[in-house]
Amino acid sequence: MTTDYAGRRVLVTGGLGFIGSNLAIRLVELGAEVTVADSLVPDLGGNRFNIAPVEGRLTVHTTDVREAADELVEGQDVVFCIAGNVSHVDSMSDPLLDLELNYRAQLAVLEAVRRQGSQARIVYAGSRQQYGRPRYLPLDEHHPLEAIDVNGINKTAAEAATLLYYQVHGLPTCSLRLTNTYGPRMQMRHSRQGFVSWFVRQAIDGEEIELFGGGESLRDFNEVDDVVDAFLRAGAREAAVGEAFNLGHPEPLTIRQFAETLVEVAGSGSLAERPFPDDRAGIDIGSVFANYGKIRGLLGWEPRVGLWEGLTRMVEYYREHREQYW
Repeated sequence: MTTDYAGRRVLVTGGLGFIGSNLAIRLVELGAEVTVADSLVPDLGGNRFNIAPVEGRLTVHTTDVREAADELVEGQDVVFCIAGNVSHVDSMSDPLLDLELNYRAQLAVLEAVRRQGSQARIVYAGSRQQYGRPRYLPLDEHHPLEAIDVNGINKTAAEAATLLYYQVHGLPTCSLRLTNTYGPRMQMRHSRQGFVSWFVRQAIDGEEIELFGGGESLRDFNEVDDVVDAFLRAGAREAAVGEAFNLGHPEPLTIRQFAETLVEVAGSGSLAERPFPDDRAGIDIGSVFANYGKIRGLLGWEPRVGLWEGLTRMVEYYREHREQYW
């Protein structure tokens, strides 16, 4: 893995956001020639400070991939498609914007690569939300895709197009279906992108963490360094081409267990039970965790960071850089 990217030209869309910036930093450290593109749509998490460790060692385009895809993908060896909206709540209040950010943006990249006759590897950031409410657990890649919110529908469509361009046009594409990713460089200003970052902010601020429905639903959690490792493998290994892969963790936890561990790590914060708000009750998926045996078998990926270690890193990062995220 340490030599797979040396000297390669790599584009990361959404590269000023949470996962994209962590991936871009690792790529620079591996010797890649990195370009990041981010439109810095308010509230989506793009933050120039996220790439501070490698500022000046990569190229940054603050542009909309829907309008600039041809320029951005030209000459690239690998394209990591991380850009998009990840808020399930926002997708229900503004479904057409979610369609633009998640489906049309991905089509723009695919079409640009196809028109240029490129063989750039395209790795798409999918979501476990594509599955909807599980029929069985742990979910595997054969589980039906039955999204119950607009975000999940658009992510499903974008992934389907990504894999179709392999089947029909021969582009070397693949997709990772991400679960609850956490770690440094998440946006912390609102709670509409899931509970993880908001819980961390509340714990650091010594506030009360609300557990909707008691927090008894199970989830699997991946620290961002492990997720970056999965993307790097998907972008370099031939076995990834044409495939969709679940990420996951061998030790699913209840949301309450996550919050209890967080409060212990932070040394502050408290827990309280609350009923689900109306805007979240209808799109709650209950317990969900994934079987990641496919990516382990084909790409050798295994999560290595435990929750205590990962949350310790995260809390320390935000306490050091609070002013950049609050």
